[in-house]
This record gives sequence, structure tokens and C-alpha cells, in this order.
Amino acid sequence: MRTATPLQYGTTARVLHWLVVVLLLAQYSIGWLMPDIHRGEQPGIAMTLHASLGVLILAVMLLRFAWRLTHPVAPESSLSTWQRLSSEMVHWSLYALVLATTLTGWLFASFRGWSVSFLFLTPLPMLGSVDATAARAIDGLHQAMEWTLLAFIVIHVSAALLHILLYRDGVVQRMLR
Repeated sequence: MRTATPLQYGTTARVLHWLVVVLLLAQYSIGWLMPDIHRGEQPGIAMTLHASLGVLILAVMLLRFAWRLTHPVAPESSLSTWQRLSSEMVHWSLYALVLATTLTGWLFASFRGWSVSFLFLTPLPMLGSVDATAARAIDGLHQAMEWTLLAFIVIHVSAALLHILLYRDGVVQRMLR
């Protein structure tokens, strides 16, 4: 017997969503404010915190992805077909971009030869060996992913604001209640 798919996001989905929001706000802030690390320099506190947050974001996103797959929420029935499809595309793109951004950041650190630790406590495995050419390439990819992720976040937030302020259709309430 199949049970009906819920119309609202549950507490776990909402907590994971807002935790990722807070972590990404912190991550972007640290990423933009930390100083550049030049050849031969080792990462300092800001980079270690940036890498630690990246690993935490990766872990939370993997948990969130697994939760979403095992606890689906029915598509909003009041949306037109194009809105439902674009909403799904943006949501799945956000998952993919967060995962790609965190993994390219970890790869970049590995190619630079920086040992990555979680909050100075737990060393994490290197995903590659020192390779300056690969580091430059993956750094460019990491930055492109950061900007693309930011663009999709802006699209996501803009759509939410449209539903709150213009359409007033209660769609966003599914994540707020």
C-alpha cells in the first residue's frame, strides 16, 4: 500500500535547508574576505575555516539529498507546468552546484598540497597530489562553480520573493512552516 506524498516539508527538511543557507552565507563571506594565498604559503585560519565549512556543507548536503530522495514532497499543484519544471531544475541544480563547488574546493586544496582538516581537529584525505597545473585549472573551475551557484541562489530567492510578494500563493510557506 502506497502512502500519499506530503504537501509540506517536514521539520528535518526545513532544518537542513536553513542550515545550508546559514553555512553558505558564512562560506561566501569567508571566501570573499580571506586573503589570497600565494605560492609557497600555507593556508591560515581563514582558509582552514573555509575548508572546514566546505566539508560541513558537503556532509549536510549529502544528508539533505538523501533525505529528499527518501522523503519526497508533492509538487505544488497551484503552479503551472513551466513553473513546476523550472522549480525542479533550479532545485536539482542547486544540489549539483553545491556538491561540485565543495568537491572542487577540496580538490584545489589537495592539488596545492594543503592538508585539509575539519576545524583543525580531524585531517581529511587528500583527493590528489601536488600539481600546480591541475591546481590552476581546478581553481578556475571552483570559482566558476561559486559564481554559478550564487546565480542559482539569486534565482531561487527571487522566485521565492515573487511567490511571497506578487503571487501570494503560499508556495514558500511549505518551507517556512
